[in-house]
Amino acid sequence: MQREAPVARHPRWRNRAPAHLVNGASVAIGVALVHTACAVFAGAPVAQIATGGAVCASLADGTGTSHGTWRRVLAAGALGWLASTIVWLLQTHPVALGLAIGAIAFVAMMTMAWGQRAGPISFAPLLAIVFTMSLPPEAQSTLEPIGWDAAGVLGYLLWSRLSTSALQRVYRTRALLDALEATARLFRARADLLESPAVASEAALQPWIGDETRLADRLQSARDLLFTAPDSPLARRETALLLRTIDLRDVLLASRLDLDLLGDDAGARAVRGRVAGALRRIAAALDACIEALQTGRAARFAWADPEAGERLVAASVLDATLAPEDPRARLLPAFTARLQRIESGVRAIAALAAGEHETIPLSREQLRLFAAPDAWPPGALRAHFSVQSPVFRHAIRMALALAGAYFIARVLPWASHPHWLVLGVAVVLRGTLEQTLSRRNERVSGTVVGCVLVLLLGHSQSRGLMELSFFIGVGIAHAFVTVRYRVTAVAATVMALLQAYLVDPGVPLAVVERLSDTLLGALLAWAFSYVLPSWERRGLPASIERALAALGAYARHSLRTDPRAAVEQRMARRAAYDALGAIAGALQRSRAEPRSVRPPSLELSTMIDAGQRLMAHLSVIRMSLALRGETQRTREVAAAMHSAHESLQHALDPARPSDATATAAAARALECEAPPRVAPEADPAAWLLRRLRIATADAWAVRSSADDALARLGEEWVAPQAQRR
Repeated sequence: MQREAPVARHPRWRNRAPAHLVNGASVAIGVALVHTACAVFAGAPVAQIATGGAVCASLADGTGTSHGTWRRVLAAGALGWLASTIVWLLQTHPVALGLAIGAIAFVAMMTMAWGQRAGPISFAPLLAIVFTMSLPPEAQSTLEPIGWDAAGVLGYLLWSRLSTSALQRVYRTRALLDALEATARLFRARADLLESPAVASEAALQPWIGDETRLADRLQSARDLLFTAPDSPLARRETALLLRTIDLRDVLLASRLDLDLLGDDAGARAVRGRVAGALRRIAAALDACIEALQTGRAARFAWADPEAGERLVAASVLDATLAPEDPRARLLPAFTARLQRIESGVRAIAALAAGEHETIPLSREQLRLFAAPDAWPPGALRAHFSVQSPVFRHAIRMALALAGAYFIARVLPWASHPHWLVLGVAVVLRGTLEQTLSRRNERVSGTVVGCVLVLLLGHSQSRGLMELSFFIGVGIAHAFVTVRYRVTAVAATVMALLQAYLVDPGVPLAVVERLSDTLLGALLAWAFSYVLPSWERRGLPASIERALAALGAYARHSLRTDPRAAVEQRMARRAAYDALGAIAGALQRSRAEPRSVRPPSLELSTMIDAGQRLMAHLSVIRMSLALRGETQRTREVAAAMHSAHESLQHALDPARPSDATATAAAARALECEAPPRVAPEADPAAWLLRRLRIATADAWAVRSSADDALARLGEEWVAPQAQRR
């Protein structure tokens, strides 16, 4: 590393303020500017109509790249305006309006065919329905509301273009800090798992799986922002920091290897405890690096002196209570070497945080390959026009729920605000039961608090205070929608009640009606979540096959020694992490589903654990190959690598039949496998040969657990059907 000329740092608030709060404040300012500009030209009531269009467009204004955010804001605003126009035209035809609401909901939810990035876009038309239906009767006889709604969309689109470009550096820095924070949390989760009395149990693995999923999401968000940034000294430094952070996850996985060979006596528990303690100290060092990035001061942690750091990490394992003659003591140098490799990575992160420069192994063009695609191909939509698609099923479910909510609201005693019941269902009903139940509880409690706040505001009788509260509600609701939805529910309730009042001040603040509609909407959403349900088990067979194929591709690239294949290897590694993460996410969401349809959690947890163990072995093999020079055992190593490659591809190819004999033989060999009698540095080839054999056994373990999960999925799915017949 070399120190390069210092780069101007952001003001401290930019590094400390969470990205979602910065984004929420930007949205609130943008909506307020649109409102103010329109109020100057046409008055406050009309400006509030334009504000509705701006709010719908603002839903898609996130912390992403400038180009991608601009396109999403345009799509959300356009769909919202189109929905407003349809609702406005059908205001005097209740039956047609109810059917149109269902059709709009179907089209809106089908946008989820492009993935989670389309989530805010899909909600914009639904919110537009609510805003348009809240217009006073005198506004329904003129085209003016539609024109001002479009003005609000265009005004906010201009603001989004300017503000997102100005905040890109803030978003990049925060995405990097979030990734580092998630990495430190994962280190602590691994330490807790090592000290768990049942390391491989499903209950012990759940927190680890959750933290793995969280880290994967944050790493991808950071990739999207940093890898697509224009080249600059700061961008190169932050990119180097992110690449180091990504590599840390690999080395962390490797830190668990061979610990199962220790057994479960007092000596083994002492070793695992020392490793866990070292991981927690490393997590604390990452916290110090985060603080250094935020404050601009050098990171300060326990191993400020490199030699002291090596002694600190080594002592954490080598001083464990294992007798020198104990065969397991031969494993301790390997444990220490891995911890020192992690410590070296954290040192590099600390140096980069302090202003050091590090050469990036990939070009900007290569880095952009790792960012999530920003295209919207029509083929993605066509692929989901099937009743088997969870997107299509949810679109039908939402269409029936919102149309039903509208018609139910028409016959209720308090039918003056049928759009509130529509909104109550729209915000609670999600694509999975787990998400719906979570939204249901948070929505109800948040609405109660929001209604209390609106009652307090109503006593002031100050339009200026209400407008200010509305804009604050817009920003808070936007900022916390993916962070803490209960806060969003409070702010959204304030925003919705004040929006209706500010558009038509003659209408009283119907707080009791709002509470009633929220409760009924939550119940309706809960009930409709069982209509054409998309249980997680439906997509798991395909996810398991994708995971096997991704692990096979990563194994194939890990055994290659061509340094020019770095991009392909990194892409294969990310695909493998993502594939295992998709199964982990489905497993977590399924815990809220009825027991009769839950997938086999033990088999899937075992597969995820075995898959991560295999990836750890492959990472160690890849690093060993990169460091290994010519030895007297080169031919033996080459033959073993060829054999391991064939076995790995057979085991991880979902198109090839499983081999029970090979699986059993690999398991027996693994049980008999003992570490070499010499230290890794004395005979690296012996340890590499052993690692190849263990990786092969783990690949067959992954395949075996995958086959068991698929078998259970098939059996448990057919049984309820047969019982009903």
